[in-house]
Amino acid sequence: MKKLLIPIILAFFSLNAMSQNKTEVFPKNLKIENQELHLKGTGTRVKLWMDMYTLGLFVSNTKQDADLVVSNNETAVIRLSIISGLITAEKMDKAIREGFEKSTQGNPEAIQNEIEAFLNVFKQGVEKEDLFQFTYQPEAGTSISKNGEQLTHIKGLAFKKALWSIWLGKNPVDKKLKAQLFKN
Repeated sequence: MKKLLIPIILAFFSLNAMSQNKTEVFPKNLKIENQELHLKGTGTRVKLWMDMYTLGLFVSNTKQDADLVVSNNETAVIRLSIISGLITAEKMDKAIREGFEKSTQGNPEAIQNEIEAFLNVFKQGVEKEDLFQFTYQPEAGTSISKNGEQLTHIKGLAFKKALWSIWLGKNPVDKKLKAQLFKN
């Protein structure tokens, strides 16, 4: 009975993960003001055999590697689509804090105020099918929106580098997810 129950549960979670239309959430192109960005790739964060969220990376030049995407002072977008009902605001806060700890090599103090401002976005709640967008623009910094509504804006290239490094850096939270984003 147990052997039968586990595949059924996994199939249920997989079907639920497909409920958002991937083409709508991650179109091939995205226009930010007058700049056309292109979908570099998508990847899914998996924990304990369950899909948690899907990430999409939009850049102006799809030939760039991860190091360039992180370090470049160019417009870029990360979309994070929640596909699991198991993610809560508290779990997201903890995961993002751990991500910043890794992405800053254990030294997040220089951007701690920016990190706290970013984490406030998730305190409003996180639900399945929420879509977060992190848009970096060179002169403006990083704007953070949830389901199309801009919630906050954080200045500075240093913050962008640390945020992008959570998923794209040399020590990402999920190496398979990073590989999926750059498989082309």
